[in-house]
Amino acid sequence: MEIGVGLPTTVPDIDGRRLVDWARLAENHGFSSLGTLDRLVYDSYEPLTSLAAAAAVTERIRLTTSILLAAYRPGTPLLAKQLATIHEISGGRLTVGVAAGGRDDDFRATGAPYHDRGRRLDGILTELREVWAGKGPVPGIGPFPQGEGPEIIVGGHTPSAMKRAARFADGWIAGGSSATAYGELARQAKDAWRAQGRGTEPRLVALVYACLGPGAQETAESYLRAYYSFIGPKAEMAAKAVITDEGRLRETAAAYEAAGCDELLVFPCTAQADQLELLAGATLG
Repeated sequence: MEIGVGLPTTVPDIDGRRLVDWARLAENHGFSSLGTLDRLVYDSYEPLTSLAAAAAVTERIRLTTSILLAAYRPGTPLLAKQLATIHEISGGRLTVGVAAGGRDDDFRATGAPYHDRGRRLDGILTELREVWAGKGPVPGIGPFPQGEGPEIIVGGHTPSAMKRAARFADGWIAGGSSATAYGELARQAKDAWRAQGRGTEPRLVALVYACLGPGAQETAESYLRAYYSFIGPKAEMAAKAVITDEGRLRETAAAYEAAGCDELLVFPCTAQADQLELLAGATLG
Protein backbone atom coordinates (compact mmCIF):
# COMPACT_ATOMS: atom_id res chain seq x y z
CA MET A 1 0.00 0.00 0.00
CA GLU A 2 1.25 3.48 -0.85
CA ILE A 3 1.29 6.28 1.74
CA GLY A 4 0.48 9.83 0.72
CA VAL A 5 0.27 12.95 2.85
CA GLY A 6 -2.02 15.94 2.93
CA LEU A 7 -0.86 19.37 1.88
CA PRO A 8 -1.86 21.43 4.95
CA THR A 9 -3.97 24.02 3.13
CA THR A 10 -6.65 24.18 5.85
CA VAL A 11 -4.69 24.13 9.12
CA PRO A 12 -4.52 27.36 11.15
CA ASP A 13 -0.72 27.66 11.34
CA ILE A 14 0.04 27.47 7.62
CA ASP A 15 1.46 30.21 5.42
CA GLY A 16 2.17 30.35 1.72
CA ARG A 17 5.91 29.72 1.76
CA ARG A 18 5.63 26.89 4.26
CA LEU A 19 3.04 25.27 2.01
CA VAL A 20 5.51 25.18 -0.87
CA ASP A 21 8.31 23.90 1.39
CA TRP A 22 5.99 21.15 2.68
CA ALA A 23 5.38 19.93 -0.88
CA ARG A 24 9.11 19.74 -1.62
CA LEU A 25 9.90 17.96 1.65
CA ALA A 26 7.02 15.50 1.23
CA GLU A 27 8.53 14.36 -2.05
CA ASN A 28 11.99 14.09 -0.49
CA HIS A 29 10.59 11.88 2.28
CA GLY A 30 9.11 9.49 -0.29
CA PHE A 31 5.36 10.01 0.10
CA SER A 32 3.36 8.80 -2.90
CA SER A 33 0.93 11.73 -3.16
CA LEU A 34 0.11 15.20 -1.92
CA GLY A 35 -3.61 15.55 -1.17
CA THR A 36 -5.74 18.67 -0.77
CA LEU A 37 -9.07 19.32 0.92
CA ASP A 38 -11.63 21.71 -0.56
CA ARG A 39 -13.57 24.33 1.36
CA LEU A 40 -14.60 27.71 0.02
CA VAL A 41 -16.22 29.41 3.03
CA TYR A 42 -13.27 28.83 5.34
CA ASP A 43 -9.90 30.44 6.07
CA SER A 44 -7.85 28.13 3.86
CA TYR A 45 -5.78 28.00 0.68
CA GLU A 46 -7.50 27.19 -2.62
CA PRO A 47 -6.65 23.58 -3.58
CA LEU A 48 -5.99 23.91 -7.32
CA THR A 49 -3.74 26.94 -6.89
CA SER A 50 -1.91 25.12 -4.11
CA LEU A 51 -1.36 22.03 -6.27
CA ALA A 52 -0.07 24.20 -9.12
CA ALA A 53 2.51 25.64 -6.72
CA ALA A 54 3.39 22.14 -5.54
CA ALA A 55 3.79 20.98 -9.14
CA ALA A 56 6.39 23.67 -9.74
CA VAL A 57 8.68 22.51 -6.91
CA THR A 58 8.31 18.71 -7.26
CA GLU A 59 9.09 16.13 -9.92
CA ARG A 60 7.72 12.73 -8.82
CA ILE A 61 5.00 12.91 -6.21
CA ARG A 62 1.36 12.64 -7.35
CA LEU A 63 -0.91 15.64 -6.85
CA THR A 64 -4.39 14.68 -5.67
CA THR A 65 -7.56 16.65 -5.01
CA SER A 66 -8.96 14.56 -2.19
CA ILE A 67 -11.51 15.76 -2.65
CA LEU A 68 -12.60 18.62 -4.94
CA LEU A 69 -16.16 19.94 -4.66
CA ALA A 70 -16.54 20.41 -8.39
CA ALA A 71 -20.25 21.22 -8.40
CA TYR A 72 -19.90 24.58 -6.60
CA ARG A 73 -17.52 25.84 -9.29
CA PRO A 74 -19.14 28.06 -11.91
CA GLY A 75 -18.34 26.23 -15.15
CA THR A 76 -16.92 22.88 -16.24
CA PRO A 77 -14.87 24.19 -19.22
CA LEU A 78 -12.87 26.51 -16.95
CA LEU A 79 -12.42 23.75 -14.36
CA ALA A 80 -11.30 21.34 -17.08
CA LYS A 81 -8.72 23.87 -18.28
CA GLN A 82 -7.41 24.45 -14.74
CA LEU A 83 -7.08 20.72 -14.08
CA ALA A 84 -5.45 20.01 -17.45
CA THR A 85 -2.98 22.85 -16.83
CA ILE A 86 -1.88 21.36 -13.49
CA HIS A 87 -1.65 17.93 -15.10
CA GLU A 88 0.59 19.23 -17.89
CA ILE A 89 2.76 21.44 -15.64
CA SER A 90 3.37 18.45 -13.37
CA GLY A 91 4.20 16.08 -16.21
CA GLY A 92 1.00 14.06 -15.87
CA ARG A 93 0.92 13.68 -12.07
CA LEU A 94 -2.60 14.93 -11.28
CA THR A 95 -5.32 12.73 -9.78
CA VAL A 96 -8.72 14.42 -9.67
CA GLY A 97 -10.73 13.30 -6.65
CA VAL A 98 -14.28 14.68 -6.51
CA ALA A 99 -17.40 14.34 -4.38
CA ALA A 100 -20.81 15.97 -4.10
CA GLY A 101 -20.03 17.94 -0.93
CA GLY A 102 -22.06 18.64 2.17
CA ARG A 103 -21.83 22.37 2.94
CA ASP A 104 -24.51 24.51 1.34
CA ASP A 105 -22.67 27.76 2.16
CA ASP A 106 -19.88 26.85 -0.27
CA PHE A 107 -22.50 26.63 -3.02
CA ARG A 108 -24.32 29.81 -2.00
CA ALA A 109 -21.04 31.70 -2.17
CA THR A 110 -20.72 31.02 -5.92
CA GLY A 111 -24.43 31.04 -6.69
CA ALA A 112 -24.44 27.33 -7.55
CA PRO A 113 -27.53 25.26 -6.63
CA TYR A 114 -27.03 22.82 -3.78
CA HIS A 115 -29.99 20.45 -3.91
CA ASP A 116 -29.10 18.85 -7.28
CA ARG A 117 -25.31 18.81 -6.81
CA GLY A 118 -25.06 15.04 -7.28
CA ARG A 119 -26.84 15.09 -10.63
CA ARG A 120 -24.74 18.02 -11.80
CA LEU A 121 -21.55 16.29 -10.67
CA ASP A 122 -22.41 13.37 -12.96
CA GLY A 123 -22.63 15.84 -15.84
CA ILE A 124 -19.38 17.54 -14.84
CA LEU A 125 -17.49 14.25 -14.88
CA THR A 126 -18.75 13.48 -18.38
CA GLU A 127 -17.92 16.97 -19.61
CA LEU A 128 -14.41 16.96 -18.14
CA ARG A 129 -13.48 13.95 -20.25
CA GLU A 130 -15.06 15.54 -23.32
CA VAL A 131 -13.15 18.82 -22.91
CA TRP A 132 -9.86 17.00 -22.33
CA ALA A 133 -10.51 15.09 -25.58
CA GLY A 134 -10.97 18.34 -27.49
CA LYS A 135 -14.74 18.00 -27.66
CA GLY A 136 -17.47 19.22 -25.31
CA PRO A 137 -19.96 22.06 -25.80
CA VAL A 138 -17.17 24.41 -26.95
CA PRO A 139 -14.47 22.37 -28.73
CA GLY A 140 -10.86 23.49 -28.67
CA ILE A 141 -10.33 24.25 -24.96
CA GLY A 142 -6.74 23.19 -24.25
CA PRO A 143 -4.31 22.14 -23.06
CA PHE A 144 -5.15 18.64 -24.24
CA PRO A 145 -3.63 16.00 -21.97
CA GLN A 146 -2.33 12.81 -23.54
CA GLY A 147 -4.58 9.76 -23.31
CA GLU A 148 -7.73 10.24 -21.27
CA GLY A 149 -6.24 12.95 -19.07
CA PRO A 150 -5.92 12.92 -15.28
CA GLU A 151 -6.99 9.91 -13.26
CA ILE A 152 -10.39 10.47 -11.62
CA ILE A 153 -11.48 9.07 -8.26
CA VAL A 154 -14.87 9.67 -6.65
CA GLY A 155 -15.55 9.96 -2.95
CA GLY A 156 -18.56 9.10 -0.83
CA HIS A 157 -20.11 6.26 1.13
CA THR A 158 -23.64 6.30 -0.27
CA PRO A 159 -24.94 3.93 -2.97
CA SER A 160 -25.25 6.88 -5.38
CA ALA A 161 -21.61 7.86 -4.76
CA MET A 162 -20.49 4.27 -5.34
CA LYS A 163 -22.47 4.13 -8.58
CA ARG A 164 -20.99 7.48 -9.67
CA ALA A 165 -17.48 6.15 -9.07
CA ALA A 166 -18.20 3.01 -11.07
CA ARG A 167 -19.71 4.94 -13.98
CA PHE A 168 -17.22 7.78 -14.35
CA ALA A 169 -14.03 7.15 -12.39
CA ASP A 170 -10.85 5.12 -12.16
CA GLY A 171 -11.14 4.64 -8.41
CA TRP A 172 -12.96 5.38 -5.19
CA ILE A 173 -11.89 7.25 -2.05
CA ALA A 174 -13.28 7.09 1.49
CA GLY A 175 -12.95 9.73 4.15
CA GLY A 176 -14.14 9.56 7.71
CA SER A 177 -14.44 5.79 8.02
CA SER A 178 -12.55 3.48 10.34
CA ALA A 179 -10.24 0.81 8.98
CA THR A 180 -12.78 -1.78 10.13
CA ALA A 181 -15.60 -0.15 8.15
CA TYR A 182 -13.35 0.42 5.15
CA GLY A 183 -13.24 -3.23 4.21
CA GLU A 184 -17.02 -3.39 3.78
CA LEU A 185 -17.10 -0.08 1.91
CA ALA A 186 -14.37 -1.29 -0.43
CA ARG A 187 -16.41 -4.42 -1.12
CA GLN A 188 -19.41 -2.25 -2.00
CA ALA A 189 -17.25 -0.17 -4.36
CA LYS A 190 -16.06 -3.32 -6.12
CA ASP A 191 -19.64 -4.60 -6.35
CA ALA A 192 -20.67 -1.30 -7.97
CA TRP A 193 -17.79 -1.69 -10.43
CA ARG A 194 -18.98 -5.16 -11.42
CA ALA A 195 -22.60 -3.99 -11.69
CA GLN A 196 -21.47 -1.40 -14.26
CA GLY A 197 -19.67 -4.06 -16.26
CA ARG A 198 -16.24 -2.59 -15.63
CA GLY A 199 -13.45 -4.91 -16.71
CA THR A 200 -10.98 -3.61 -14.13
CA GLU A 201 -10.88 -3.20 -10.35
CA PRO A 202 -11.14 0.31 -8.83
CA ARG A 203 -8.10 1.91 -7.27
CA LEU A 204 -9.05 2.17 -3.61
CA VAL A 205 -7.96 5.21 -1.59
CA ALA A 206 -8.68 6.39 1.97
CA LEU A 207 -7.73 9.30 4.16
CA VAL A 208 -7.13 9.68 7.88
CA TYR A 209 -6.16 12.58 10.12
CA ALA A 210 -3.03 12.36 12.25
CA CYS A 211 -1.01 14.65 14.48
CA LEU A 212 2.15 13.57 16.29
CA GLY A 213 4.50 15.09 18.85
CA PRO A 214 4.06 17.23 21.97
CA GLY A 215 0.57 18.71 22.38
CA ALA A 216 -0.71 16.69 19.43
CA GLN A 217 -4.11 15.81 20.91
CA GLU A 218 -4.99 19.38 21.82
CA THR A 219 -3.73 20.78 18.52
CA ALA A 220 -5.60 18.22 16.43
CA GLU A 221 -8.88 18.39 18.32
CA SER A 222 -8.96 22.19 18.21
CA TYR A 223 -8.40 22.19 14.45
CA LEU A 224 -10.87 19.44 13.62
CA ARG A 225 -13.65 20.87 15.83
CA ALA A 226 -13.33 24.13 13.91
CA TYR A 227 -13.03 22.51 10.49
CA TYR A 228 -16.03 20.23 10.99
CA SER A 229 -18.17 22.63 13.00
CA PHE A 230 -20.77 22.59 10.22
CA ILE A 231 -21.75 19.00 11.09
CA GLY A 232 -22.64 19.86 14.69
CA PRO A 233 -22.15 17.10 17.28
CA LYS A 234 -20.34 14.92 14.73
CA ALA A 235 -17.47 17.40 14.82
CA GLU A 236 -16.59 16.05 18.26
CA MET A 237 -16.50 12.51 16.82
CA ALA A 238 -14.13 13.66 14.09
CA ALA A 239 -11.91 15.35 16.66
CA LYS A 240 -11.77 12.27 18.90
CA ALA A 241 -11.00 9.95 15.97
CA VAL A 242 -7.73 11.71 15.08
CA ILE A 243 -4.59 9.59 15.45
CA THR A 244 -2.05 11.13 17.84
CA ASP A 245 0.13 8.12 18.64
CA GLU A 246 2.89 6.83 16.38
CA GLY A 247 2.18 3.20 17.15
CA ARG A 248 -1.53 3.61 16.50
CA LEU A 249 -0.78 5.29 13.17
CA ARG A 250 1.32 2.30 12.12
CA GLU A 251 -1.43 -0.09 13.21
CA THR A 252 -4.06 1.94 11.36
CA ALA A 253 -2.03 1.91 8.15
CA ALA A 254 -1.59 -1.84 8.44
CA ALA A 255 -5.33 -2.31 8.99
CA TYR A 256 -6.20 -0.27 5.89
CA GLU A 257 -3.74 -2.28 3.85
CA ALA A 258 -5.32 -5.51 5.09
CA ALA A 259 -8.74 -4.13 4.10
CA GLY A 260 -7.61 -3.73 0.50
CA CYS A 261 -6.64 -0.05 0.42
CA ASP A 262 -4.20 0.82 -2.38
CA GLU A 263 -3.21 4.25 -1.03
CA LEU A 264 -3.69 5.86 2.37
CA LEU A 265 -3.51 9.66 2.55
CA VAL A 266 -2.46 10.93 5.99
CA PHE A 267 -3.71 14.46 6.56
CA PRO A 268 -1.88 16.63 9.09
CA CYS A 269 -3.53 18.88 11.66
CA THR A 270 -0.64 21.32 11.89
CA ALA A 271 2.09 22.65 9.63
CA GLN A 272 4.77 22.70 12.34
CA ALA A 273 8.26 22.16 10.99
CA ASP A 274 8.76 18.70 12.49
CA GLN A 275 5.28 17.31 11.70
CA LEU A 276 6.12 15.99 8.24
CA GLU A 277 9.19 14.21 9.53
CA LEU A 278 7.18 12.61 12.36
CA LEU A 279 4.46 11.40 9.96
CA ALA A 280 7.08 10.03 7.57
CA GLY A 281 8.86 8.22 10.38
CA ALA A 282 5.66 6.53 11.50
CA THR A 283 4.42 5.47 8.06
CA LEU A 284 7.34 5.14 5.66
CA GLY A 285 9.99 3.52 7.83
